[in-house]
Amino acid sequence: MTSEVTRPEQVALRAKLAELIQEHRDLDAAIEAMGPTHDIMQLTRLKKKKLQLKDQITKIENQLLPDIIA
Repeated sequence: MTSEVTRPEQVALRAKLAELIQEHRDLDAAIEAMGPTHDIMQLTRLKKKKLQLKDQITKIENQLLPDIIA
């Protein structure tokens, strides 16, 4: 069963996708700026959040891509 994404839903998903991508980049920069000498717990939390964002990004990208029959 395929569920088509309507045009308004696509617009909303693309806006959310852009927001998540920016947040992911911001976290990446924050992690890079921390370096290895900072709080390991904070670094771990940031990396976990970054992975969660990546999962959300992938989910939205999959919703926006048309189904491909292999």
